[in-house]
Parts: sequence; C-alpha cells; structure tokens
Amino acid sequence: MSSQETTVRQQAGTVDENALRLGQDKAEQIVEALNSELANSYVLYHQLKKHHWVVEGAEFLPLHEFLEDAYEHVEEGADEIAERAQALGGVPVSGPSNLEERATVEFEGEDVYDVRTMFENDLEMYGEIIESMRGSIELAENLGDPATGEMLREILVDLEEDGHHFEHYLEDDTLVLESATH
Repeated sequence: MSSQETTVRQQAGTVDENALRLGQDKAEQIVEALNSELANSYVLYHQLKKHHWVVEGAEFLPLHEFLEDAYEHVEEGADEIAERAQALGGVPVSGPSNLEERATVEFEGEDVYDVRTMFENDLEMYGEIIESMRGSIELAENLGDPATGEMLREILVDLEEDGHHFEHYLEDDTLVLESATH
C-alpha cells in the first residue's frame, strides 16, 4: 500500500443495503451462496486451464480448444456471479486463499495426469458444482430472489452442457483402429 491514507469502502465478508430491495438477512444468505459458487467456479477454471496447458496426444488440438471453450464459459459465469453478489450489497470473494477457503470443490493438484484421468476429475468437479448450483438456485428462489435464480439457471445450462461433453469424451467408442494405437 502507498503511504497515503486509504479508505476501505466496504469490508470483505459484509453485505450492505442494496438498491434491489432485497432484505439484508436474505441478501446475506444469497451473497454467501454466490460467493461459494464463485469460488467453485475459479477452482474449476484453474483446473481446466491447467489441463488446457498440459493436454497431449493425437487428439491434442481439439481437446486443447475444447478446454479453452470450457474455461471461458466458466469464467463468464463467474463474472456474472461476482457482479450479482455486488449488486446484492456484497463483496465478491476474490483472493486466491479466500477462493480456496470458500470453495466446496477441491483442485486436483499440480501433477499432470493422463487425459482420461484429467477429464474424469473435471467431470467429477462439474457434477459437484452442478449439484451445488441447483441448491443455490433453490435458496435464492425460496428467499424471494427469482432474478438470481434465473441468472444461475443460465450458468447451469452451460455447465451441464460442458459437463455432458466431458462425459462424451470419456466414452469408450472410437473410430481409431486398435492397430493404430499400438
């Protein structure tokens, strides 16, 4: 920080009044859920980005491009989640240690795995995030915030579609002749 006096406008972890006229207690619960979804999104984002960097093999290019599309979808959704948390009077979780602490999913680690293992790990994380997001949608709607529910639904559609693509990649059907892989 600079030597000049700094004014904190809002402390992390707090929820101020909002112009959307959602009560403080309800906004706090929804912002809490949104920050968990935001943290989960960035854990998934970093895992997908890692896989984009390290994927190898005969299918390198299409998998590399698929992973790029997938992490871009996750990042777009994360941005919407963060902006909604702020609109509800909250402070979006943002620091690496805070993201890790708030996430309900776990990064697979720094090691590089074979493509199938990486994609299995990704599919598992997608499933956990999809389940969590469904719970956050239900929470928002039960607390009288259909707009947050709708926003999360749109993000959920992209997550489910990309998760389904991971599932397709993991199927055992192929056009590659067995003789070509030995």
